[in-house]
Amino acid sequence: MRILITGGSGFIGSHLTDFLLAQNHTVVIVDDFSTGNRNNLNHLRDDARLQVIDADLGNPDLIHKVCEGVDQVYHLAAAVGVALIAKQPIQTIHRNIYPTQLLLDELRRIHLAGKPVPLYLASTSEVYGKNPKSIWNENDDLVFGATTKPRWSYGASKAIDEFLALACVRECGMKIIIGRFFNVVGPRQTGAYGMVLPRFVSAAMQNKPIIVHDDGQQERCFAHVRDVVEGFTTLMNTDSAFGRIYNIGADNPISILDLAERVRSIVNPSATIEFQSYAKAYDEDFEDIRRRVPDLTRIREAIGYSPKHTIDDIIRDVWSSM
Repeated sequence: MRILITGGSGFIGSHLTDFLLAQNHTVVIVDDFSTGNRNNLNHLRDDARLQVIDADLGNPDLIHKVCEGVDQVYHLAAAVGVALIAKQPIQTIHRNIYPTQLLLDELRRIHLAGKPVPLYLASTSEVYGKNPKSIWNENDDLVFGATTKPRWSYGASKAIDEFLALACVRECGMKIIIGRFFNVVGPRQTGAYGMVLPRFVSAAMQNKPIIVHDDGQQERCFAHVRDVVEGFTTLMNTDSAFGRIYNIGADNPISILDLAERVRSIVNPSATIEFQSYAKAYDEDFEDIRRRVPDLTRIREAIGYSPKHTIDDIIRDVWSSM
């Protein structure tokens, strides 16, 4: 197949590119490299099956051109990381909504012309906001904080993406899958935008303090990027999966403090752990979620999804890649 990936130079996008090329597909990447990394694709520079277009997705003519003749689309381009979201909420909102609208408009036009193109829309666990449930499933309410807290702009803007995509499913019967990522981690992920695991591993490697925000009792579930890519590409090749939202990640929670302890024990037992307030790390308006655990029942029933990597596997893989 000929497959379009938006944001293909990013952490998840580059692993998706590897996966699809290994299956002998042709891949077209559109990326403006604002948060992606050209080095993520260096090992593929001589692969004739890969085309990389350095461009902003907010261009209707470009969207029309790159969608022509493709068999699948993976839309991964978006704002990345809580640090960027806290500092640049305007960019977050614009980059999450407008390109998605343009892409859906073009794919709807193609669909109505009788040439449907399946779309995978990458969403996020951030759409659940601060829902108080201990485990989140795809039908749960979205509970955002006040608009005076910039952090919620990310989840709210990705929720708009989901509404737009599901409207296309409802009104036009388009083939769309929405995947809500939960803390995807692995090689090539950067800590520059606040991603916790590469930040911890990098600090331990440099014998610097491992900085834990707040009290470290926040709970998260970490899934290896290769498990996640295998999961959502399988969904895209499962006819019965279309038209639905899926949580994608792992469902075995670990506290952030325990994660720091695991990183220290594996990477550098002499490293220290220090605590930092959210206000110092981000700003006075920052809010966080104490527990983020997905219900994976739907994706398990759809494709038999089961992550293979343990948290120690993931830490070692991130460490060896740095």
